[in-house]
Amino acid sequence: MARLLDSLDLPKALKHLTLGQLQQVAGEIREEIIDTVSKTGGHLASSLGVVELALAIHTVLDSPYDKVIWDVGHQAYAHKILTGRLNEFSSLRQYGGISGFPRTDESPHDIYNTGHSSTSISIALGIAKARDLKDENYSVLAVIGDGSLTGGMAFEALNHAGQLGTSLIVVLNDNEMSISRNVGGLASYLSRIRTEPHLLKARRRLERIIKNIPIIGKDVSESVRKLKGSLKYLVIPSMLFEDLGFTYLGPLDGHDIPLLIRTIQQAKAKGGPVLIHAVTKKGKGYPPAEKDPRAFHGVGKFHVPSGKMLVSNGSRSLSEIFGEAVVKAASKDPRIIAITAAMPDGTGLNAFMKAYPNRFFDVGIAEQHAVTMAGGLASQGFIPVVAVYSTFLQRAYDQIVHDIALQGLHVVFAVDRAGLVGEDGPTHHGNLDIAFLRSIPGMTVMAPMDEHELVSMLDFALHMQGPCALRYPRSSAMGKKKVKACPPIEYGRGLLVENGKDVAIIALGSMVDPSLDAVGILRQEGLSATLVNARFAKPVDESLILEVSRKCKKVLVVEEASTIGGLGNAVSDIICNKIQEKVDFAHLGIPDDFVTHGPREILLAECGLSAMGIAEAAFRMCKPRGAISLAHEVSQSVASSVEGVT
Repeated sequence: MARLLDSLDLPKALKHLTLGQLQQVAGEIREEIIDTVSKTGGHLASSLGVVELALAIHTVLDSPYDKVIWDVGHQAYAHKILTGRLNEFSSLRQYGGISGFPRTDESPHDIYNTGHSSTSISIALGIAKARDLKDENYSVLAVIGDGSLTGGMAFEALNHAGQLGTSLIVVLNDNEMSISRNVGGLASYLSRIRTEPHLLKARRRLERIIKNIPIIGKDVSESVRKLKGSLKYLVIPSMLFEDLGFTYLGPLDGHDIPLLIRTIQQAKAKGGPVLIHAVTKKGKGYPPAEKDPRAFHGVGKFHVPSGKMLVSNGSRSLSEIFGEAVVKAASKDPRIIAITAAMPDGTGLNAFMKAYPNRFFDVGIAEQHAVTMAGGLASQGFIPVVAVYSTFLQRAYDQIVHDIALQGLHVVFAVDRAGLVGEDGPTHHGNLDIAFLRSIPGMTVMAPMDEHELVSMLDFALHMQGPCALRYPRSSAMGKKKVKACPPIEYGRGLLVENGKDVAIIALGSMVDPSLDAVGILRQEGLSATLVNARFAKPVDESLILEVSRKCKKVLVVEEASTIGGLGNAVSDIICNKIQEKVDFAHLGIPDDFVTHGPREILLAECGLSAMGIAEAAFRMCKPRGAISLAHEVSQSVASSVEGVT
């Protein structure tokens, strides 16, 4: 049977559909999202929860003339389907396919590139003021989740929008969750409003009564106004949003299409800043996701009928191994504290949260606060471990500088998802952390080559002094040690893994393993390569770098990080300043660009960071006019390994 969704000219056709047809479209969109994400992976539960909301928005507004901004953007799958990307939707998050987040280069309906939380109201306010300054007349609507609303930037924007009084619609998508369950005072506040909807009805009845009181003179009018204002606070606790200058509409059922349409129309007609509070169910329409929305927030491939995840291998993630190691360390040292910004699952801190609830702090989506709170704890003798994705640590740069490094405080940053993260794409790649952390005085930056070194480095970081960052990729454990001789961590010292004479490869962290394979490829080509596991991006092992550079006269630095400001810059500075004789230098890393989305292995290969890419770069340094004879064979094996991931 043909779907109604396939025959519509979207989003224009929505305005002409009956309620029954809109509900049918909602069901078909959910089926499309579930079917696609089961094959591609993605953000499932959040997108299922806003299907009716997306339908109502595009029924009332005229996108792209009217501007719709989705906070974070991982819940925008229905929006993508409704704005001309139905036929491309099966390529979601695939290499060469459509992004899992709004992208301005993908569609004119995607007004802004989003991927980090708490930004939508600021973006929307800027666009709304631009509209006013140009004397234009379109509507601007921002959708923000209750999790994103815990970010301080959202409140800065609400405060300013209320002050300016410009026409702006903010839809609060309240599903009681971000990735993990929301925490903090705001979550409690919204819960009070959600769980006491009769209070809103009482307020409306009160307002109708007051409006019908005959006004006799100025004094009576003023008394009634004060009465209304006083009683309002008895009816709706605090009325936070109205105090900030917004007209508050809600809470309302975020799955009631007619109610959503009427409310958005009302907000549009009213003008000024309006906040619509819509209560939705994360995972709506798919029972496994409704039952466990946290597990279905960001998923890999899964079996639709059962909801069971399809795991390609049984290896544990580095995040899990880090989590186990920090729990073990905390069992021996009561000073160790764990802090995360709404990511206990993603960072592997669930076990710590259960084992030591009094020493665990989930601060919500508030990385700046997380870092400075860690500073306060460290100033009183505790050892805080701040576990955060690399891309989100960017949001707290000033706090790292001013509140940690300037104070010389011992805070350990567990920088997860460092490097290329894969299908989440450019908003989530963590390739800048080495550059911005190395520039901070007093900061130590380490990167383990595998899970064994990760555990050793964490132990070392916990017992050193001053601020320290430990960065590791979105990757699975390797299992057995590939580098058999692995001495303990020494501050600022690297590790000589292979001792050759033709070319020196200095690799950091995740690049040690493919570099070791590259050494094997070069050996088959008759070349003898030195391999150094740098271990530290700051401070670097100057003596070891000078030793291998003078011996080989050819140096290749390999890192899964930006080529600007990374380990390569540190090594080249040492060679230029300390070695008089000529040394050929090359550098492989993530280019000065925003890398697209796709399987991590493919993206690494594109950047030359596969075993073959590293071997080819080293080979060209030794034999500029030659070519690796094993290229086809090795490329085929790399392609086969990537195919399983794709």
